[in-house]
Amino acid sequence: MCVLLAAAEDGELSGQRLKTRLERRYDTRIEPKSFYGALDALESAGFVTHREDGIADKYSLTDAGERRLRDQFEWMREALGEDG
Repeated sequence: MCVLLAAAEDGELSGQRLKTRLERRYDTRIEPKSFYGALDALESAGFVTHREDGIADKYSLTDAGERRLRDQFEWMREALGEDG
C-alpha cells in the first residue's frame, strides 16, 4: 500500500483506487474489511493519513511513512546484495 501511495501522481489515492490497484497487482480480490483494517493500522502507526474528499477518503503517506518505506527499500537492497 505504501509503495502505491508513494508513487501516486498527486501524492494521494482514494481508498477504493488504492484497493483496486492492489487487486490488479496481485490478481486477487481483497476483502474490504481486511483492506480498511490494514489502512487503519497504518494510520494508527502514523505512516498514513487521510482526509475527507466528498464521499471518498483520500490517503497519503506521512513523513514517517515515507521514511519507513525508504528504510525498508534500503534494507531490501542490502539483503539482496544490491549496490546503491
